[in-house]
Amino acid sequence: DMAEPIQQLTRNNSPQERQTIPFTLIQRKEKLGDLLYEKRQYGKAKWACIKMKEKQYEQSICLGFMKLMRYICEQNSSGLYLGITIPIVTIVHTNESQSQMMQAVTVAYYLPEVLQDEPPHPFDSDIIIEEWPSTIVYSR
Repeated sequence: DMAEPIQQLTRNNSPQERQTIPFTLIQRKEKLGDLLYEKRQYGKAKWACIKMKEKQYEQSICLGFMKLMRYICEQNSSGLYLGITIPIVTIVHTNESQSQMMQAVTVAYYLPEVLQDEPPHPFDSDIIIEEWPSTIVYSR
């Protein structure tokens, strides 16, 4: 099922074509010279998002990512490959007291700068385009 999106990604995505999302570095945590994580602030922008709720957290992330890849690789109103932006963000949801992780996760793809004003519509109704305010992200 993913053969076509993977072939499209392979054909159209050399490392220099990956767009890094512009951010401001807030904090960098290292241990023995290895990067553990970065705390970043991203500006206001539009993201393609999908919320998944599978039995396992990892399964939700994988399925959400595959659906976003289909959107990126032509299953959108433009019919074009949209290009890869990095990182793809995973939002882990917690209960109200933030003491437990919920089953649901959101996987989100930052729309490239050229698509921010008029993002292509996804064919998959589970994917929604959201405008996020300035956002803090932890990246590994």
